[in-house]
Amino acid sequence: MIGRRTLLAGGAVLPMVARAAVPPFADQLIATIGTQLDALPPGPALLASYPDRAANAAFAKFAPANDPAAYTYDNALAGLALLAGGHALHAARIADGFALAQAHDPNYRDGRLRNAYRAGAVRVPVALPGWWDARAHIWAEDPYQVGSEAGPIAWAILLWTALRDAGVNSDRYDAAARRAAGWIVAQCGNARGFTGGVFGFPPQPQKLLWVSTEQNTDLAVAFGRLGMAHEAAHAAALVRAMRDAKTGLFGAGLTPDGGRNGLIAADANLWPYLAGLTGAAVIAPTLATLGWPRAQPAGIGFSAASQGIWTEGTAFAALALRRAGDAPQSRQFRTTLRQQRAPGGILFTTSATVLATGLTIGPGAHSETFNYYRVPALAPTAWGAMAELGHNPLGN
Repeated sequence: MIGRRTLLAGGAVLPMVARAAVPPFADQLIATIGTQLDALPPGPALLASYPDRAANAAFAKFAPANDPAAYTYDNALAGLALLAGGHALHAARIADGFALAQAHDPNYRDGRLRNAYRAGAVRVPVALPGWWDARAHIWAEDPYQVGSEAGPIAWAILLWTALRDAGVNSDRYDAAARRAAGWIVAQCGNARGFTGGVFGFPPQPQKLLWVSTEQNTDLAVAFGRLGMAHEAAHAAALVRAMRDAKTGLFGAGLTPDGGRNGLIAADANLWPYLAGLTGAAVIAPTLATLGWPRAQPAGIGFSAASQGIWTEGTAFAALALRRAGDAPQSRQFRTTLRQQRAPGGILFTTSATVLATGLTIGPGAHSETFNYYRVPALAPTAWGAMAELGHNPLGN
């Protein structure tokens, strides 16, 4: 299990949070995350989202860009899982990493976070991900990683406010969360919900004009945690407007020109339920559209475009089923998670070699197909732990 050690954050010793009984599988997953964190020097830190470089190397389109990357969304999930498992000190190291990165961004002082940072101890100057491109003889950076999307920032807000509410560095984390929320309101405000954020390199990253059901779900909860009732209601209204009255399912959001994106994706349908924005009736048609009960073992894809099991989505589907009172089916999905453990204890992203999502990354001519590759990853490991714990990070 994770070793306990004193952690100084903001000049004060953090309180220990009592641990409730943790199921063995959740304990193993949380221990895996904690061990990765303990391997880093003390202090603020962010974890590699894809820590197995040998596995990454099997996919030329995936490595080396993802080898050094600590994605904000993935690390926020890891922090929330650690906190849910009773390890506030470890969770605070990640939250402190975000706070330091926000305060000392290489280019901006406006409260934003980047989509990713360089994995490891967070120090000033704050390092962004990058890699040496031997063929081109240049230091390369990824335009998505250095950009800032509203959804990942919302998840950092959820971590900061969860620790705040647990009595850990309350004033400091609340202030960081409010600065981040202020950037989203200023940069992503739209007549219909909140737009995606920005993509690309300083000083003029490109604005992302699409509107995401999933990201507005995150924002509705994050703004609500900060008492920003108007902004929370605005995001929630977009989410509810994306529900198709005939099917009961939620579209993925709005395209840049304001049209409806009808893609059926797991997060866009199950997260509104976890966030309390829709009822449990959405679960069954979502699972049926995304592969269950056809999929064996029990699980779902990322979207209707997927052929295979998406581990992360299977985890939050298990959590949704558990919350809805379907314990047997939730257990089937959680059994699948156990089958996706890599030798080091971390979970694979997918059962497939390559899993299509039906989405692209980047605007216009810069867009690239977004796929998942079968590599060990931080995000499904964190979601798996929370599913096993029955902990809903989007709950109120």
